[in-house]
Amino acid sequence: MADVNRGNRPLSPHLQIYRLPLTGKLSILHRITGVGMTLGAIMVVWRLIAGAISPEASAVADAWLTSWLGNLIWLGCLWALMYHACNGIRHLIWDVGHGFDLEVTEKANYAVLGGSVVLTLLTLLAVR
Repeated sequence: MADVNRGNRPLSPHLQIYRLPLTGKLSILHRITGVGMTLGAIMVVWRLIAGAISPEASAVADAWLTSWLGNLIWLGCLWALMYHACNGIRHLIWDVGHGFDLEVTEKANYAVLGGSVVLTLLTLLAVR
């Protein structure tokens, strides 16, 4: 039977009404970081090709990639890699059927975020 009150409410929730849960936001961020790591790969390829072309091209690429903007992009790519890895591990745990309880999922959300930051900082300390 048709719902007679359908005209009094929206047909489906939209972003002004529906609040996306943290798990949903992290799912979107997982996809964004996967695509964003392509930027880091392009920077590595640019540096390798510039080194193969000439010393001048290598110097230009090196100057740009070690500038403050280049370092900021490297930092973002490093965090994206660590986040993507931590979230990938969580997805592997989900694939075997564990961690679907609401309380465990919420803790895992924060563990992925915190773990990615900690791993990024540890990597920076190890490299410097």
